[in-house]
Amino acid sequence: MPMQKITFPGHSGADLAARLDLPEGPHLATALFAHCFTCGKDIHAARRIAARLAAMGIAVLRFDFTGLGHSGGEFGNTNFSTNVADLVAAADYLAGRGMAPALLIGHSLGGAAVLKAAASIDSARAVVTLAAPFSPAHVLRHLGIPAPGGDGARMVSVGGRKFELGDGFIADITEESLAPAIADLHRALLVMHAPRDEIVGIDNAARIFKAARHPKSFVTLDDADHLVSDAADAEYAAEVIAAWAGRYVPMKAPPSPPGAPEGVIRVSEADPDGFLQDVQNGPWHHALADEPEAFGGTNRGMSPYGFLAAGLGACTAMTIRMYARRKGWPLDHVRVDVTHDKLHAEDAAEGSGAKVDHFERVIVLEGALDDAQRARLLEIADKCPVHQTLERSSRVKTRLAD
Repeated sequence: MPMQKITFPGHSGADLAARLDLPEGPHLATALFAHCFTCGKDIHAARRIAARLAAMGIAVLRFDFTGLGHSGGEFGNTNFSTNVADLVAAADYLAGRGMAPALLIGHSLGGAAVLKAAASIDSARAVVTLAAPFSPAHVLRHLGIPAPGGDGARMVSVGGRKFELGDGFIADITEESLAPAIADLHRALLVMHAPRDEIVGIDNAARIFKAARHPKSFVTLDDADHLVSDAADAEYAAEVIAAWAGRYVPMKAPPSPPGAPEGVIRVSEADPDGFLQDVQNGPWHHALADEPEAFGGTNRGMSPYGFLAAGLGACTAMTIRMYARRKGWPLDHVRVDVTHDKLHAEDAAEGSGAKVDHFERVIVLEGALDDAQRARLLEIADKCPVHQTLERSSRVKTRLAD
């Protein structure tokens, strides 16, 4: 997916480092992603979720909060309120590019931040939280930090990195209550949480869900960890978010694709460490291609030959239906089972060792059809355009993009 490295001014005027993941095809909507406490825009969950959403037409802006990652400013001068202000600044930046975010996604403390920021982002129509705390002060309890008492800055270690938390940060996050913001969200809410989350307990999700008004949804992340570090968990979360958002987020009507009426089939890597592929047919149709685990894949989609067989089966059923409909014949239902194999071609010109692709179709026709009608529909199956394409020699022309 195309990705742009950008900067924009945060709440204090310091430049914040960001990445904008853009769809290769039509841009249907924009999401704004807020990362977890002291994390960054490049954690696995943020990268994978952004990539998957971009593959489905949703651009995603993810950025480092002030003083973190590659962003400017001093982390010691920040607090929960400044994080919320950074989110509003990010939304303003996107609006200035004509990409005002309709979807807000927040992970952990970032989830609490998007719940608070939503009221200040007019374009937001839906909010998603991943492993978010009901109270921002949860982060202090997790770190073993008491309420503010004028003791000045405290050094904490998170993920092997040391951060200085000033008393102002502690006071701000302690006083913050999300209950009013959640109750007055006036946006669709999706709460995603793992029951076994050892950092932010599942009771937090229950309290967020209870405080929210409809429309609201809850989806479990099963055995995912708090950071959603497993690739399969992050991809699952992205797929659920995209499907759910389609009901609440207005998607831009894409322009008519140029070229052939059937448009372009675009295949993009979804996991460079495996074989998982995003398959897009124009703006609306999306599928996954993969290989079985026995061949080094993760079996999260059909194999390439599976798609080829599916095309033959679908075209066969459509051709039969179209003919029966035109004739007015009583065909109630058609099913086509397709299998594929490579068999030795005994009489092939290439020699006895050559193999040819062998597709076998088993067609089930239901309805009060007589023998002549059934025989004719079997003949019509061979008129299927995909069948004819497979039996004729084809040419594939390949070139590198400019």
